[in-house]
Amino acid sequence: MGQATLSRDIRDLNLSKTAHGYTLPESSAALALPPVSRLVREFVLGIRSAQNLLVVKTIVGSAQPVAAAMDETDWSELVGTIAGDDTILIVCPDKDDARKLSSRLEGMLT
Repeated sequence: MGQATLSRDIRDLNLSKTAHGYTLPESSAALALPPVSRLVREFVLGIRSAQNLLVVKTIVGSAQPVAAAMDETDWSELVGTIAGDDTILIVCPDKDDARKLSSRLEGMLT
């Protein structure tokens, strides 16, 4: 994955860089994100669990679009996400759901 690919994906997602990271445009409802499986496969480097939380490491600059795609899913194991530049914190209802979601995401990496 090179800078050109990341730049192209940021452009395709119509993300804007701000002082606080990348953001979706105001009319984000009209913007369709790529499938979460594609984003996970292309950008996620690793997943670690801590009780009912998952910490997902991504390549630099891609955590926010990956988290946005995850937030758009209807996965019952996911309560919500917080994304930085290269890290996503995922909150799950409990440890079992965190384990299930970790397995789901790891399955997308292959």
